[in-house]
Formats: sequence, C-alpha cells, structure tokens
Amino acid sequence: MDLLALGLLARSALGLGWGWARQFWVRVAFLWWGWQIVCSLPHIGLGSSQALTQAILAIRFPLMAVALQVWTLSTERARRTMAGMLVACCLYFVLQFLVQAVFGTNLFGYPRYVDGTLTGPYAHPRAAAPFSRFVLPVMMLGCAWLVAGSGRSGSVSEKTSRLRAFLSMSLLAVGVVALMVLAGQRIPMALTILGIAVCAVFYRPLRPAALVAVFSLPVLILLAHLFAPQAFQHLVILAAHQLSHFWQSHYGLVFTRAVVIAQGHPVTGLGYDAFRHACANPAYQHGLSWLSTAQDGGGAGICVQHAHNHYLQALTNAGLPGLFLFGGMVFGCLRALWPVKGAHQAWRIGLFAAFFVQEWPLASASDFLNLPLGGWAFTLLGVGLAEAVACVASVPRPAATLYAEPTTTSR
Repeated sequence: MDLLALGLLARSALGLGWGWARQFWVRVAFLWWGWQIVCSLPHIGLGSSQALTQAILAIRFPLMAVALQVWTLSTERARRTMAGMLVACCLYFVLQFLVQAVFGTNLFGYPRYVDGTLTGPYAHPRAAAPFSRFVLPVMMLGCAWLVAGSGRSGSVSEKTSRLRAFLSMSLLAVGVVALMVLAGQRIPMALTILGIAVCAVFYRPLRPAALVAVFSLPVLILLAHLFAPQAFQHLVILAAHQLSHFWQSHYGLVFTRAVVIAQGHPVTGLGYDAFRHACANPAYQHGLSWLSTAQDGGGAGICVQHAHNHYLQALTNAGLPGLFLFGGMVFGCLRALWPVKGAHQAWRIGLFAAFFVQEWPLASASDFLNLPLGGWAFTLLGVGLAEAVACVASVPRPAATLYAEPTTTSR
C-alpha cells in the first residue's frame, strides 16, 4: 500500500499529471483526511504524536485505491489478472473453511476458535469478514459465466437453458450462504445476504436465485443446529440474546460510550484513535437516558481499540464535520462504483456490492483503516474504480484521462 501510494505521487509529480485528484470522492477524501489531521493536533485532540502520525499516514489507503484505478490496473490484461487473483483467493478461503469444518483444523493446524467459529486461513476468526466482501464479485462472475453459457446452448431449447442457469445460480448462491452459516459469524453472514440482495437488484438473472438463497436460510440454520451446534449457538442463541438486550450488551455499551465522547467534543472530536485513548477516562463513564442507562456506562471494562462502527469512529475522531466528510467520501465512492450498463456488468455489480456492505452503517465493523479487512476493502475499491474507468473509456475515451492533465489541441 505504501509503495503504490508513493509511486502514484511520484509518477504524478514527474509529469503524468494530477487529473485523478479532480474526482469527487478523492476531493472529499482529502478534506476528510485534512480535517482529521487538524483534530489530531495538540491542544485540539488528545495530541499524542502517535495519533497525529497515524492521521497523517491515513491517506495512503485512498491513494492506494487511486493507484490501482489509474495506474496498475489501467490495462485490460492487468484487470483480468487481478480478477483471476481474487477468484483464486476466494477459492483458497473456501478450501480452508471446508478443511477446518470437516477435519477440525485448517491447513496450518489451527482449530476452530474457542467460540466455535471458523478461522479459515487465520489463527483467529478474521476470515469471514473479508470473505463476505470479495465473495460477492466472484459470485457475480460465476453468474455471468452461467448466463453466457445458457445463451450458447444451441442444442437445447431456450426454456431449458434458462432453467439450467437458474438452478446453477441457485446452487451458487445457496452455497455462499451455507458457507457463511458454517463459518458462524453473525455480522459477515448478515452482510453477505445484504450483498446478494444488492446484486439481485442490479442483476435481473440473479433475482430468482437470490430468493431461493434467502428461503434456504432457515433450512441451513437448522442443519447447522444438527451438524454444527457451535455455529448455531453463535448465529442464533448469542445473536438473539444480544439483540434482545442490546443496550446492556458490550456492543450497546461501546455505542453509548462513543456517543458520550462525541457529545463532549462535537466539532473536533478527540483526534485519530479517539475511542482507544479516551474510553477509559472517567469523564466519559456514564450512561445516557436515551441509550444505555448504566450508571458507569460499563466502566473501563468495555474499552476496546475502536468504536466498532466506521461512522461512530469518524464521529469520535473528528466530530460532526468529520462524520459528514466521511459520509461524503463513502457516497462519492459508491457513486463512482455505480454499475451502469457496459462491459463486465456483473463483475462491477459485485464490486459495488462489496463496498456497499463494507460501509453499511448498521453493523459492527473493524477499524476503518485496519488490516487485513481495510486492505481488502480498499483493494476491491481500487479494482471497482479501475473497471469504472475502463467502462467510461470504452465510450470511447483513453483510460489515462483521469491521470493526464487536460491539454489543448489544434485541428
């Protein structure tokens, strides 16, 4: 990420231009970044050198996505290679999930996590979240292949070929949902279903198969109860308990603490990593009448590294202006990724859905700029932006339009 960001800046400074910086989402990203730096300065935020350094370096994530968009994925061959790599990564995760579910350990010898969730290729349950993102474009690539295959079936009737495509896409969608149920993590499973729904809205051939996947969910959960009771415990029993007692749960207390911190600093927040550094301060350890009413707000025992929600994180880091700018950046990215008709339509829909579920506000999430999930998210963003540029370039305009400064030509 650092090399791509620095390479992009170096190439632009050496004469290739700064046209990419005129994109709406990039402008808002720079504003969000600049305001977060201001909020991290001494006497404004908490003022630690670590927080200020991290705030300054945060721009490397958006710059990496731009570098993919206008530089390393600017050719059709590079984009096809990247698509192949993402498919290979997806299949590798599937293999690790299945091996761990069947044999009890993954290929590295790591068992299921203590709560029964699958860890995939990791030692800790970090696989389901990124998998729920990049499985969407890979699934859509499979759907496009199945639809194209049904169109080439000259030896069978059109009705039969459509039925085959429907059954195949249904098996694919149900397989994705089944794998997420088996993984046993609540939020990634819910976001996967949301992502499939988003894909179905844009991709008509997937709609019947998506309904089949949704209706299969109760059956899959029942099978999990019979054959994977730990996953069932995590997905159903624990989730029901947390939702019915949300404001008393750890998530509700963390949410309340973030709001308390934001109320105390509504304009500037407390700078980068505000929640990590301010959570244990007794000044913020109280409840709210309209949220959790716990007298000490859970005390210092609820303190974690971040607020577990990107929008709460933006709010505590940089106040209401930071939240507004972060929301604008997310909107700008989604607008740039919006899958209009054109080449690789299904693939682009999957990439749009991946970023959509990544920034879905009603979900628990890891740190916005954390790895590995943040790296996956910005990689998929860069791939989607590169595909969007290629689609615009086919209108026709050169793919380097975003990169080059405008020039005046005489005829």
